[in-house]
Amino acid sequence: MVNDKHKMINNLPCTPKSVDVLIKLLEDESHPIRFAAAEKLAEFGDISIDRLLEMLDEKKGPVKRYIIFALKKIGDPKVTDHFIKALEDEDWGVRKFAARALGELGDKRAVEPLIKALEDEDWGVKLAALRSLGDLKDERAIEPIKKARRKGDKEFKKAANQALKKIQS
Repeated sequence: MVNDKHKMINNLPCTPKSVDVLIKLLEDESHPIRFAAAEKLAEFGDISIDRLLEMLDEKKGPVKRYIIFALKKIGDPKVTDHFIKALEDEDWGVRKFAARALGELGDKRAVEPLIKALEDEDWGVKLAALRSLGDLKDERAIEPIKKARRKGDKEFKKAANQALKKIQS
């Protein structure tokens, strides 16, 4: 069954109808199928963006994570504001995926929201924000990272030092 779905995903043509099929597969019970659907949506690129952004506002939890993954792989700058909004999501996984994606996109508009995410209740979200701030290499993050480093555990402090090193290099 999973192999049949994989074959079907791989053979889908780049059409709006295929985008709808793949969006539905983001809710499949199988993680590999959800991942394959997200990958294919990313591969489709521009034809997927508007539908994915629409779904980002409608869906919850794990489905949103896959949507963020697909949008990040597409890499269109217009998704930045949506990822910033996702930093406020109730699902920690969505916040974490969004925080990491913002660093990978490289848009400096994300610096202030990522600094705010250093105070998130979830350790993984804080770590993702920290790494993304390092990737963005913006000096506005230096003092907030130093402040967050004081409250972190050994692993967090190590990641904070790496982020600071990236910014200051």
